[in-house]
Amino acid sequence: MKIYLGGKLVDESRARVSVFDHGLLYGDGVFEGIRAYNGRVFKLDEHLDRLYRSARAIALTIPMTKAALSRAVVKTCKANGVRDGYIRLVVTRGVGTLGLNPFNCKKPQVIIIAGGIQLYPKKLYETGLSIVTVGTMRNQAEAINPRIKSLNYLNNVLAKIEALNAGVMECIMLNPQGYVAEASGDNVFAVQGKTLLTPPPWCGSLEGITRAVVMHLAPELGFTVREDVMTRYDIYNADEVFLTGTAAEIISVVNVDRRVIGHGRPGAVTKKLAKHFHAFAQRTGTPIA
Repeated sequence: MKIYLGGKLVDESRARVSVFDHGLLYGDGVFEGIRAYNGRVFKLDEHLDRLYRSARAIALTIPMTKAALSRAVVKTCKANGVRDGYIRLVVTRGVGTLGLNPFNCKKPQVIIIAGGIQLYPKKLYETGLSIVTVGTMRNQAEAINPRIKSLNYLNNVLAKIEALNAGVMECIMLNPQGYVAEASGDNVFAVQGKTLLTPPPWCGSLEGITRAVVMHLAPELGFTVREDVMTRYDIYNADEVFLTGTAAEIISVVNVDRRVIGHGRPGAVTKKLAKHFHAFAQRTGTPIA
C-alpha cells in the first residue's frame, strides 16, 4: 500500500510520523473518512469543506489548497487501485515540543490512506443492529465542539467501549441535557410515519456527509425530514431507527436498550433509503481515473 505523507507517496512500511507530532501527543489535528464508489470519490468537495472548517476552528492551517488536496486524494486512490473503498485523510499539527503550545509546531502534516473498511458484518445489514444507550455523554460544545472532527476522539472511544462491554457494536450517546446526540461514530435517525427525525447539530451531532445525503434524498422519495430534539422515549417508540455514516452507510437499528423497534427487523423506509443512497453513490463523485 502507498501512503501519501509529506507531500509524496511512500511505501506503507516507510510511512512514519515523529513521536513529537502533536497529533500523537495531544490528539491535535483533524480528519475525514471518505468513501470511493465505482471509481469515484464520493462527496469529496463536501468532505474537504468540513475538513477545512474543522481546521479553522482549532486554528490549524492546512498547508495545501483544497484543489491540491483533492488531487492528492485521487492520486493516492489511483496508486492503490482503489475503486470501491475507504479513504482516511488526516492533518496533524505537526512536530512540536512536549508543551501544549501549538504554535511551536511549524509544519502541519498531511496523511492520506486509501484502502478498505468493513465496519459492520454484512449480515447485520440484513437483520439490523441491537444497540444500547451509554453513560458517556457527548462532549459539550463549550468544551470540544462535536462539529469539529478532531483527532481527539476519546469521547467516542469511551462510548464504544461501553457498547462493546454490553455485548453490542454501537450505542446512542446523550448530551448533558439528556437529548439524543448521535452514536459513537454515526448519526441517528428515527422514522415516524412519513417523517424522518434527526438531532440538530446543537444537540451534539456531527454534520455528517451521509446524513446530509439522506436529508437530500428523503423528500424526493416522499418523506419529510426534520431536525428536532429527541429523547430515548422518541427512539423507543419510533416506527424505525437507522444510523448513517461514511463507513456504516445506512444501517437499521432493531433493538435499543432491549426495546424492540417497530417489527424488530429492518423497515421499509430504511431499505428504500439505503437502496437509493447506493444508487446515488454509484453515479456521483470525483473520478479517480
